[in-house]
Amino acid sequence: MAERHKVETADAPAAIGPYSQAIRAGDLVYCSGQIPIDPKTGELVKGDIRDQTCRVLDNLSAVLAAAGTSLKNAVKCTVFLADMNDFAAMNEVYAQYFGDPFPARATIEVRRLPRDVRVEIDAVAVV
Repeated sequence: MAERHKVETADAPAAIGPYSQAIRAGDLVYCSGQIPIDPKTGELVKGDIRDQTCRVLDNLSAVLAAAGTSLKNAVKCTVFLADMNDFAAMNEVYAQYFGDPFPARATIEVRRLPRDVRVEIDAVAVV
């Protein structure tokens, strides 16, 4: 069994509960869901779904960098949307952050997300 190592960076929002920003196990990194919080201010990004998706993916990118990898090495993502009507706009931003081949992905509409944000994304990546 691979040893587990906590991944932590000040360049993404700190965990606010009993979880880690990410865990590295062997050659895989499992990232917790990121929401659009600016890690410098601790404040939510107020803009539209595009603005929020950019902040989420910047946060996710920072966590992966702290683990020694990047979004280009992501193999699986899950996108949680508060409103599936935001799918096309989120998808446009998402496509700019990932290269081909794109990671496997599920997109799920949920009733509510933490702090009433519009998007949350988690990821699994190879180191």
